Amino acid sequence: MRKQIFLFILFFGLLFWGYYHHKPNQQIAIHKESKIVKPSISAIEQDAAKIGLQKGNMAPDFQLANTDGRTIKLSDYRGEKVILNFWATWCPPCKTEMPYFEKFYENNKDKNVIVLAVNLTNLEKNKNNIQQFIHNNHLSFPVLLDSNGEVANLYQNVTIPTSFIIDPTGRIDQKLVGPIDTKTLETLLSKTN
Repeated sequence: MRKQIFLFILFFGLLFWGYYHHKPNQQIAIHKESKIVKPSISAIEQDAAKIGLQKGNMAPDFQLANTDGRTIKLSDYRGEKVILNFWATWCPPCKTEMPYFEKFYENNKDKNVIVLAVNLTNLEKNKNNIQQFIHNNHLSFPVLLDSNGEVANLYQNVTIPTSFIIDPTGRIDQKLVGPIDTKTLETLLSKTN
């Protein structure tokens, strides 16, 4: 008899629990289905304005100090073509490409083109090497210091050198992994709007 009473209570307890446990989920589902969404811009415009690292995405904005301590934001260069390069002084391919970047920059700085070289300062063994590298390579474009690696992480940098070509509207046009020479830079920039 006790066993039958126990099973009876268990059966109705489970039935009761199932009914009330399931009921709130149904109300939530109904509420979600009835939600009215009024888009302020079209889906195409939303997609075009997406911030990300794919071609056509808006490049993630950031600000870093340059070697003179002045804060520079990527968005300060809207209206110009930007070559955003991630590098370090100890990286052999970075050493190889820097003279090409300098030559390219000198030939194009009056044509609304900027080179922003982001040094992975958090990975440098000796921070004095950065100034020495800039001096030895006669670099005249802005060198930014990513002291804690946040911008490298933002741009998902795994390999250096890595460069992003950003069009005047702030959208990513190209991503290049590995060293680049002057001719490649000229070709890529001529294809960027």
